[in-house]
Amino acid sequence: MRTLHFGLRVSDLERSLAFYTAVGYRVIGTVPETAFGSLTMIQLPGDDFVTIELVHDPAKGAVDRGEVLNHFVIQVDSLVRTIADLAGKGIEAEPPTSPNDSDDFLTSWLTDPDGNRIELVQWPAGHADGITADDWKS
Repeated sequence: MRTLHFGLRVSDLERSLAFYTAVGYRVIGTVPETAFGSLTMIQLPGDDFVTIELVHDPAKGAVDRGEVLNHFVIQVDSLVRTIADLAGKGIEAEPPTSPNDSDDFLTSWLTDPDGNRIELVQWPAGHADGITADDWKS
């Protein structure tokens, strides 16, 4: 088994598409009418598959974020370059910090138009492309 993608409800599809395409996602396809609303499939250039499905139903109004989604994570090659690129597109990211006080394992946070938190991660050289059991070996 593996995670395929998650559906993220958005209150304003155009505003969310502007945000996510500025981050680097691209639209792969759409399903205009479902029981959930319209579905817009997006992925980052380095992903093999769709990773987020933007779910939009204007009849539901504003997204009540609640505590449904805590955050999701995007891996980047260079956090400094990514933050500068986002700033050039009008997206503010928090200053980078290091979970282990190193110079090559960095994280930063940004927030989408509906209040969803996104963590940007720059792994250290040689780290796997995701969290593995090796991250907990001592």
